[in-house]
This record gives sequence, C-alpha cells and structure tokens, in this order.
Amino acid sequence: MDMPDEAKRTAQRVIEQAREPLIALSHRLHADPEIAFEEVMASGWVADWLDAAGFAVTRQLGGLPTAVAGVYGDGPLHVAVIAEYDALPGVGHACGHNIICAAAVGAALGLKAVADEVGLRVSLIGTPAEEGGGGKIRLLQEGAFAGVHAAMMVHPAPRDTLDPLILAAQTLEIEYTGREAHAAGAPELGINAADAFVVAQVGIGLLRQHLPPMTRVHGIVDHGGDAPNIVPAHTRGRFMVRARTTDELDALRDRVVACFEAGALATGARLAVSPRVRYAHLEQDPDILERYRLNAAALGRRFHPFAASGLGPVSTDMGDVSLALPSIHPMIGIDSLPAVNHQPEFTAAAASPAGDLAVQDGALAMAWTAIDLVLDEALRERLIEDEQLRAEAAELDGGPSAGA
Repeated sequence: MDMPDEAKRTAQRVIEQAREPLIALSHRLHADPEIAFEEVMASGWVADWLDAAGFAVTRQLGGLPTAVAGVYGDGPLHVAVIAEYDALPGVGHACGHNIICAAAVGAALGLKAVADEVGLRVSLIGTPAEEGGGGKIRLLQEGAFAGVHAAMMVHPAPRDTLDPLILAAQTLEIEYTGREAHAAGAPELGINAADAFVVAQVGIGLLRQHLPPMTRVHGIVDHGGDAPNIVPAHTRGRFMVRARTTDELDALRDRVVACFEAGALATGARLAVSPRVRYAHLEQDPDILERYRLNAAALGRRFHPFAASGLGPVSTDMGDVSLALPSIHPMIGIDSLPAVNHQPEFTAAAASPAGDLAVQDGALAMAWTAIDLVLDEALRERLIEDEQLRAEAAELDGGPSAGA
C-alpha cells in the first residue's frame, strides 16, 4: 500500500471512530444557536475539543473573543480547515454552520493522526460572525492566516455543488431624519422620514431592471416611526448590495445610494449612510477543488451544476480568504429540498440524518484532500512558492501578509 492510501485509511479510521461525538457536537451547536460575535459556548466547545485532542490552542484569536485556533504538526505544508459556528437571528442554524464546525473538527482530527508521517502542519481556525460580521476579514487583518498555504471548508446546501456563485456583498445602514408633526392636525409642518424610505425603495425597484444578471439589492426597515398619528421623524434600515466582483459591487453601491439620496431630496429628510464590512467574491483554487471532487465522489457524493443545485448566489467572508490564499468552499448537500438555506425547514435539515452524514463525509473529503496536497509534490511546491511570493509582496508593501 502506498503512502497516500495508508494515510487516507488512517485518517478515515480516526474520523469514523469519532463519528458519534462529532454528530453530538453538531447537534449541541444546533440546539444552542448563538448569533454573530456571541458564540461563547460554541467557540469554547471547539477550543476544549482541540485542547483534549492535543492541539496547541489559541483562544480569543486575533483579539476576537469568540475566535479560536488549534495547530498541530511542523511539516512544510500548512493547511487550515475553517470552522464556522454562528447562527441566524430567529431561525437558528438555518445555514447549517453546526455541520461546518463539526466537519472541520473531524477533518482536523483525521489530519492530526497523519500529520507527522506525511509532513503536514494542520490548523483548525474557528471563525465567528460569518453572518454579516466579517469575522474572517478581521482575522485576516490580524494575521491569523499567517503562514497558511491553503484553506478549506464545506458549506451545507440542498445539494452538492462544486461551483457555488459567491457574490461580493456589503451592508448599508441607512438613517433618515425628518421632523415630527401631528399627522392629522398639522401634517404640513412635518418632514416624513418614512416616506423617504418609500421613495428610495421605489427607486431601487425600478433600478433592478437595469442591473447586470446575478446582482442583488435587498433589505429591511428596522424602524419606521413611533406612532401612526405622528409624522415619522426618525427611520432606520439595513440594505445589502451584492455583485459578481468587488469592483462591480462598488459601482452598484453608488447607484443604490443615489436612490436613498433621492428619498432625502424628495422629502426634505436628512440622510446618513454607513457602509459596513464588505465581503469579497469567491475564487476557488481549481487544483485543490479537483482533489476535493475526486475524494467526495469516492464517498458517493454526486455533484450538481450550480444552476441545478437548488440555491442561488450567496455571499461569505470566505471570499476574502480565497483572494488572500488558495482556498475552496464547495457546498455539501443535506437533501433539504424544497427547503433552502435561511428557511426554518433548512434548520431542521441541518440536524437530520442527511445533515449528520454531511458531517462525516465533509470531514473525510477535506482530510483526504489535504493529504493529497501534501503528497502531490508539484502541487505542494506550488502552494509553498505561492505563499513565499505573498510574503515577499507584503513585506514590500510594509504590512503583514494576509496569507503569509
């Protein structure tokens, strides 16, 4: 038996032996959902697990209270497996981050068992606040991915797909300020900040006809006034803009902001726009993705083209990681249709037998892929050389390298 087969068998044995505890971790996360930057229990459970397994653990990674890392091995190739564990307000783990986390822990356990033999350094990086907080972006800025040659994660979806369309995205916080008045007795004295949102949303609705395919604009009004007999003087909302690339996103954002400016102009209200963290689009490494495809197919996974995957374009801060260093972010199916991500029915599917199978298959496919990376001499050297080039470029720029 050659080394790749032997190493993969060892990783498989370890992951299969940990199957029940890994599923228990997934279900524990699922039962106690924590939203962005509040993942105190989740990050603690991950840190405790890694510590017990013999990893060198860093809590509060990069200064983020709910970020964690576990590192094992000193081989020349450094592969990071990414865990997410934040939930959504109201619908809990409707994006299946409990599966992402448990699969990542499983992959790390399997890789630890072979790291010394194959010459691998493996990290599990627990990243908070994927749902809007940009935890990975902050960790990149803090150098948490320093020295990593490749990063990988799997994300639940209705069906398996290798090529999800991951858009660049940004949230805009919008506030209008007008003037109160009696809505019946003296409406002419008021400046209606709620009407400003109406004008802006009509403008956005008309704008959509002229936007490129796969562009998205959507949002909510958090506060629309205080009483029906008072002209609303203070309103607030959050809107997201999404586009295929960061450059297209910047252009789209300007056009959407113009719609909000139109609302202010039409009503006389004052407008304040506060752009929040911007997510980059995703660029997967084709060589790593091909290894994942082969390994997942060996487990019986069958991939659907993006158009038939059951889920349209989405966004993630893993896009920023992918632009900083070679990465993959395939979708692993949990047989949830007709339910899709961010629906309550998907929450239920994330703790179903199909969701549990995704934990084991995701862990195995990622572990086997990392073994392929380190034992394929040409690919290993390419990843190491790429990291060296990133480090040199960052040094010339006078700042830390996101992936160096």
